[in-house]
Amino acid sequence: MSRAASAQRPDRRRLIIWIVVAIVVIAVVVIVGFASRNVVPQNATEAVGQSSLKVGDTAPEFNVQTNAGPFDLASVSTPVLLEVFATWCPHCQRETVAMNDIAAKYAGKVAIVAVSGDAFDMTHTGAESQADVNLFAQTYSVRYPIAFDPQLAVAKAYLKDGFPTLVLIGPDKKIRWMTSGETSEAAIVKAIKPAVNAAT
Repeated sequence: MSRAASAQRPDRRRLIIWIVVAIVVIAVVVIVGFASRNVVPQNATEAVGQSSLKVGDTAPEFNVQTNAGPFDLASVSTPVLLEVFATWCPHCQRETVAMNDIAAKYAGKVAIVAVSGDAFDMTHTGAESQADVNLFAQTYSVRYPIAFDPQLAVAKAYLKDGFPTLVLIGPDKKIRWMTSGETSEAAIVKAIKPAVNAAT
């Protein structure tokens, strides 16, 4: 065997070792990444499933403590616009603009309440908390009642295909309209108007 061939052998072995080490490191990173995606913070409740609610159903009762005081669905005599949101959700963050406008235009005619519906905070790395909901309200200048729901009870009852879920509940406590995802102000107003007219 030539000297050149002998010199190449250790180099090849070193290269193979480095390749194996790199593959192992990449595999570990991928496994840890997938595992961490499914980990819910220890003080968070279980994952929320999709609600089976549909238009025409009786709205499940709920009461929450909002930044404007207690909100009890059973005691509200006007139509209710409920939003189930997540503080980390960019669609929910942008939806605050439309919700603020609607809250101003329909003050006294429609009761608006937004309730947190996910176990993760705004960074999607920690657990949802009252402080996180307060930060969301401050950051996005929320001007309607907003609530932290530690048990995710409202989300379990109302959350449909994703965040935000918007639900219009009539004074008779029947579901009048519901949708998921970022929704235009015009679409929300279109749903609200008949409920307001029926209530007057």
